[in-house]
Amino acid sequence: MTDSHHTPTSGQNSDGADGRPGPMEVLRQARTELTELLGMTAETVSSFEQTEGGWTLEIEVLELARVPDTMSLLASYRVELGPDGRLTAYRRLRRYERGRSDAHRPGGH
Repeated sequence: MTDSHHTPTSGQNSDGADGRPGPMEVLRQARTELTELLGMTAETVSSFEQTEGGWTLEIEVLELARVPDTMSLLASYRVELGPDGRLTAYRRLRRYERGRSDAHRPGGH
C-alpha cells in the first residue's frame, strides 16, 4: 500500500514558483537564526505573514527557565526576513511568565 500524499524530505528545496523559500523553510530558518543570535531557545512561532519585502514572524523565546515551568520567563520577538528567507531584523516586543494570561496584551480581552 502506498501513501497518497507527498512529504518533502529535508534535502528537498521548498522554493515556490517565484523562487522564494516556502513557509516551512522560512519558519525553520527564522527559528534557527534567532536562536543563534540570542543564545536562547526559540520555542514557537505565534504569527507568520508573507509581505512584499519578505516575511514577518512573531516567535516566542524561552529567556529564563524556572521551576515550576509555569514560572519560566518567555519573550515575544518580531522577526523580519528578506525575500530569500534570511533574518534582517528582530525586536523584543514583550516579556511574560509562561503561566500568565495574554489578557493585558493590546487587542486582547
